[in-house]
Amino acid sequence: MDRNFVRALALVLKSEGGWSDNPADPGGATMKGVTLANFRRYVKADATKADLKKIGDDQVATVYRRFYWDAVLGAELPDGVDYAVFDFAVNSGPGRAAKYLQAVVGALQDGRIGPATLAAVRARPAGVVIDQLCDARLAFLQRLPTWATFGRGWSDRIKSVRAHALLMSSPAAVPATAQFAKPAPDVTRSNDTVPAGNAPAVEPASPAPDKSGMPMAAKAGGIIAACLFVILAAWRHVAVALEGMF
Repeated sequence: MDRNFVRALALVLKSEGGWSDNPADPGGATMKGVTLANFRRYVKADATKADLKKIGDDQVATVYRRFYWDAVLGAELPDGVDYAVFDFAVNSGPGRAAKYLQAVVGALQDGRIGPATLAAVRARPAGVVIDQLCDARLAFLQRLPTWATFGRGWSDRIKSVRAHALLMSSPAAVPATAQFAKPAPDVTRSNDTVPAGNAPAVEPASPAPDKSGMPMAAKAGGIIAACLFVILAAWRHVAVALEGMF
């Protein structure tokens, strides 16, 4: 996905490092992974090695996007697969990275990622594609005559790419700011304690029932009502008796 370009580029640059002009490296002089040929192609046509050493961050991003990311349709590939293919392209060329991806997903190996390749990639779990691509990439590098010189670094790089790519392919983690409701303490357990200020709101307890099953307050109210009824009835008899006397 295109949103992963900045993250993927940062990871690639960690592997590429700074200035390198190793005679054993067929890529020749590079700065932050940018070859002199690509620097001349995308930034400055008559650039020298001295110019390459002073390449700016924006220029680095321009080269990587145009020559590698766009070449393998990084913006169209699934999360994680985009980074794995991108890093492979930087290390061994966009055409080879595309062909190995196509081999993994069973697409025609023409070295150009298009609709058919994208459909085949999306039809498989991203984690499976990442693992198989990294395995194939490592096997390819082990066959190179320069493996004895660069093998250890390449192996470590692919291990790192695999781990980060798989992480990127996983469902998004819950934001750290998300808050989750904590279960209320079990107030029925007398040995549970709740820190001061954090006690959950508890509704007032209902009156405890007596042995008859009737709440005590309700029973008391009934008794009072019955007493009042008896008093009123007695008062009526007294009133009637007094009226007969006069």
